[in-house]
Parts: sequence; structure tokens; C-alpha cells
Amino acid sequence: MEEFLKIISALKDETRIKLLKFLLIHKELCVCELEASFDMLQSRLSRHLKILKDAGFLDSKRDGKKILYSIKKLDSFRKKTINEINNLEIDLPNLKKCRI
Repeated sequence: MEEFLKIISALKDETRIKLLKFLLIHKELCVCELEASFDMLQSRLSRHLKILKDAGFLDSKRDGKKILYSIKKLDSFRKKTINEINNLEIDLPNLKKCRI
């Protein structure tokens, strides 16, 4: 029950839904690309990414100075949820690349 509530809680924020769909489209992005694309403070973005990661949606890996985020291999429930998010008509920002 606790895991289910964590997943549902992570999905009750529009920004987190947009981040998931953005990562579905772009596959793997660093924090600076997400920060620039969403025009969001790094601290606020990091909070959203942590919630999604703790809920089992995201993988992260270090690449030099960058941390790259992607959708992880999901269980059945999370996969169904991601498929529903992917089908939503959502206005997303354009990807802004950054240089590190």
C-alpha cells in the first residue's frame, strides 16, 4: 500500500507529469537541459526529480560533472501509467541544450 501511495503522490503534480513525458520523448537528459528547457530553478527541479526517482520512475547516472536522467525499466503498473502519460496532449517546452 505504501508503494502505491508513493506512486500516486508523485503523479499528482503537473510539472512531474510534464517531466516524465519530456523524458519519454528525449530519452536521457542532464539536469541542466531540464532546468533550461523548463525554465526552472535547479533546487525546485531537483525536488521533482527526487520524488519521481523515489517513486520508481527514473534512473540517474553520473557522466563527468553531469547527472543524466531517464525513464527506468518499469513494472507493469508504472508502465501502464507512463503509457497513459504518453497519450496525454501536453504542451511541452522545446529542448534547450546546455554545455558543461
